Amino acid sequence: MSGHSNSSTRKQVVIQVGSNHKIDYLPAEHAARYYGVNSFSDQVMREKLPTEVYKKLRATIRKGEKLDMTIADAVAHAMKEWALAKGVTHFTHWFQPQTGSTAEKHAAFIEIEEDGSVIERFRGEQLVQGEPDASSFPSGGMRSTFEARGYTMWDPSSPAFIMEGPRGGILCIPSVFISYTGEALDKKTPLLRSMEAINRSAQKVLALFGAQSAGRVVTAIGTEQEYFLIDKAFYNLRPDLRITGRTLLGARPPKGQQLEDHYFGSIKERVLAFMQDAETELYKVGVPAKTRHNEVAPHQFEIVPIYAEANVGADRNHLIMEILKRVANRHDLALLLHEKPFAGINGSGKHNNWSISDAEGNNLLDPGKTPEENLQFLVFLTAVLRAVYFYGDLLRASIASAGNDHRLGANEAPPAIMSVFLGDQLTAILDAIKAGKAARATNESIIDLGIGQLPKMLRDYTDRNRTSPFAFTGNKFEFRAIGSSASVSMANTVLSAAVADSLDVLSAEIEKETGKGAELKVAVLSVLRKHIKETEPIRFNGNNYSKEWEQEAARRNLPNIRNSAYALDALVAPKNIEMLVRQRTFTRTELEARYHTKLEQFIKALQIEAETLIHMTDTLVIPAAIGYQERLVKTVRGLKTLQEELGGVVFASEVELLKRITELIEQCGQKTRALKAAMVRAEGMEDLSKCAKFVADHIRPLMEELRKPVDELEVTIDDESWPLPRYSEMLFIL
Repeated sequence: MSGHSNSSTRKQVVIQVGSNHKIDYLPAEHAARYYGVNSFSDQVMREKLPTEVYKKLRATIRKGEKLDMTIADAVAHAMKEWALAKGVTHFTHWFQPQTGSTAEKHAAFIEIEEDGSVIERFRGEQLVQGEPDASSFPSGGMRSTFEARGYTMWDPSSPAFIMEGPRGGILCIPSVFISYTGEALDKKTPLLRSMEAINRSAQKVLALFGAQSAGRVVTAIGTEQEYFLIDKAFYNLRPDLRITGRTLLGARPPKGQQLEDHYFGSIKERVLAFMQDAETELYKVGVPAKTRHNEVAPHQFEIVPIYAEANVGADRNHLIMEILKRVANRHDLALLLHEKPFAGINGSGKHNNWSISDAEGNNLLDPGKTPEENLQFLVFLTAVLRAVYFYGDLLRASIASAGNDHRLGANEAPPAIMSVFLGDQLTAILDAIKAGKAARATNESIIDLGIGQLPKMLRDYTDRNRTSPFAFTGNKFEFRAIGSSASVSMANTVLSAAVADSLDVLSAEIEKETGKGAELKVAVLSVLRKHIKETEPIRFNGNNYSKEWEQEAARRNLPNIRNSAYALDALVAPKNIEMLVRQRTFTRTELEARYHTKLEQFIKALQIEAETLIHMTDTLVIPAAIGYQERLVKTVRGLKTLQEELGGVVFASEVELLKRITELIEQCGQKTRALKAAMVRAEGMEDLSKCAKFVADHIRPLMEELRKPVDELEVTIDDESWPLPRYSEMLFIL
């Protein structure tokens, strides 16, 4: 019978996965004893490097000073000796090309001497610079296929680390990736540039308030990483999950997340074992994983590290994703990072908590006890508001992807409308400044639970608005719209550059006012009043999921670009190019290249999904449906004979079921043919922008149309004949 073999395999897997998995209980070791053992951390550098070399390298890392090339050999030798002692055989410049993942090219430490003997050597020039082939990485047209040369360069501010392998470790050196002619081909180079931009701009503002030397101002991030886990056996039976990362078909189960009983629930033993092993691996490479918990959807989880400088935080987030996948595989689990692996339940995002601090560790977004009197804080706050107001379209483009389109705007993620939540207290302060009135805020807001055993607690200046894409949460902003599979680099690059630009505008206007003789406080309040009025449309404290907000946002002229094919146009909008070039974050050529790269990735992602869906429909779904149809035909023929013998007996239900199955098979065929025709049209389009919009407007809806009869077939065909693991199995058996 058609489909019987696949369905039998599925049933066997369900039985196998449903059986108890053996969990090895091992004594836990205190994390402090092994934390950072595979990280070339500050402590290791202090121990391994000569004092003067260590001081110069630390100045590069902490103060942003240029790397002194005279120390490179000493650092490389110490790094090699440290790595060799840990069983390392190779090194690699670990970088972040525009593929969205990381890349590495391993090289052995060995060199051949003149007498033919082998020596393990690592020179300073090898540490500082590498040369991977640049021709096959996305470049958006900046590099031709025959122009192969590209360079990786060590980023000293992000610690080198050892990634353990089955036969020895690899020394990974965090690096930037540039072309032969100097253009950034990666995600890290623009991020580092944006960090320099905000450092320059913040210094100007701090100087206005009397800071003689604030040292280096840095941006810090903390990323909350969401993900799904399913049994690897289910994953292996789903071509859509293996190829695209999400289920392209699948009927919704009776139970999804309606009861929300998974959220913060007790963690299953098998998952907990995976989490504990993953945390061990993360601790070894110096990633301080702090929090773990169940998320809202079944089999969805979250991991959160402690804050780090933006470039280090971005590196750590890549490490988190890579190590989670590796460890999951060891546990016979598949880790899903796609933004929407399953229809009908929450997808996964990556909440990016962003703040600014000076060299002394003072958070420049901390309101203090009386935020209305903290003019410096209000300048930085207003700069962020202005950045989101003027460059909200660019922020939307920075998180655009085919996967993220599935969750933005649903009741699980912020909408595509960029707005800022400040909370009632800060909103009242800004409104008072706008009106030219004195603002008052209590020094400490107290919550008394009225329970004798529990102490009173201080309340933050703002509540948490989980529906807002950009929310102030006490002393930082939480950008909640980044997709779970994405690098956080692009979003942080755009955000830092836009805030830097707004700080430049505010500081220039304040200086202009004081130059006319105005007192600093008067000048600051005058400038703030102007920009608070101007940016008022971007402020919203209500429910961002509501239809009422969409209507109100339209009245405020805030863009609501749901589709990435259209959102990406902001990357090449003149005002955005001018700002990013002005802040020395991108060149015009680099921006145009990223625009083309993003469009191409969007198109290819949907084309791969469409081809996978067609293949699954033709080779799995329709054969299973035809097999069921054949059995129904035999049944109906037998019943017709019985009807003639008995007389008067009607078997309408069986006939109607046969008719419906036949109709659904025909619908699958019709919609598959329509999807194939649309794909042929897309393949003939040379203009990437037009092609991306066509794919978004035509191919994606056709895929959804094809899914409808397929999903109905799943709930109509008998369980023994259906070949694919169901949602009810993948999401509730682990």
